[in-house]
Amino acid sequence: MNKEFLAESEHSVSFSSGEYPMTVREAAKFLGVSPQTVYLWVERKQIPHLRVMGRNIRFLKSDLEPLRASFKQEMENGKTT
Repeated sequence: MNKEFLAESEHSVSFSSGEYPMTVREAAKFLGVSPQTVYLWVERKQIPHLRVMGRNIRFLKSDLEPLRASFKQEMENGKTT
């Protein structure tokens, strides 16, 4: 069974019943940053996100994993900017 949410960019995003949207706080913890940083990235459209019921922001783990991997790569290479 698939559920669908309408993303801010007006593209329909579907995900399997095994993947549930993450809150800002959960996404921040997953990425190792503060919730304020996540809100900033959403405002700047630097992170894939979903708008649910107007103001609620949600994230799919599968969308955040490449971002998280790039953070790990930067840390291993000594880059922090």
